[in-house]
Amino acid sequence: MKKVQILIIRGGMTFKNRKDYLRFLKTRKILISEKINWNGEYIKKQLGSRFEIIKPRMPLEDYSRYQEWKIHFERHFPYLRSNIILIGSSLGGIFLAKYLSENIFPKKILAVYLVCPPFDNTVTGEDLAGGFKLKSDLSLVGRNCKNTTLLFSKDDKTVPVSHAEKYRKKLKNAKIIIYKSKNGHFRISKFPEIVKMIKNDVKNVK
Repeated sequence: MKKVQILIIRGGMTFKNRKDYLRFLKTRKILISEKINWNGEYIKKQLGSRFEIIKPRMPLEDYSRYQEWKIHFERHFPYLRSNIILIGSSLGGIFLAKYLSENIFPKKILAVYLVCPPFDNTVTGEDLAGGFKLKSDLSLVGRNCKNTTLLFSKDDKTVPVSHAEKYRKKLKNAKIIIYKSKNGHFRISKFPEIVKMIKNDVKNVK
């Protein structure tokens, strides 16, 4: 039995111009402690050997451009199999929403999870630039995958929970889950809920 593939697109930053990007580099807080995320070793360990985790390092994650991400994303297609699960976190979430609303994905998608995806430029402390703006019609997302889930947190100060309602209006058949707290912008080391949902997704996959 072939492993179920999970492709995870993580977050990034966008800037209107290089000047703003350089200012960010000069002023951002430096952290020397190890960053522990739920989409790292945790999800791999919890899901076990039945799954193959694919985590592309998207181009220039701190100065992201949609067109460059799209090229890199599509380079992975020859290595993907049917019944794949796609997970996009933060900027990775709006990237998948945009891509799946504008393109037919070449493989059968078992499930799509968009974790705290921004909907538009009303995010806190950052400009949603670089070509990530969504078009008005997102209906192709549902045709690419009927099993789409969006996850938000009420205490997220980066992507306000109001973005959930904006997606709800555009993705009529998507499931939207709003948690009371996921340490703000899903800065968590464990995420048992998504592990349980993924395991449920694959129950009937042979």
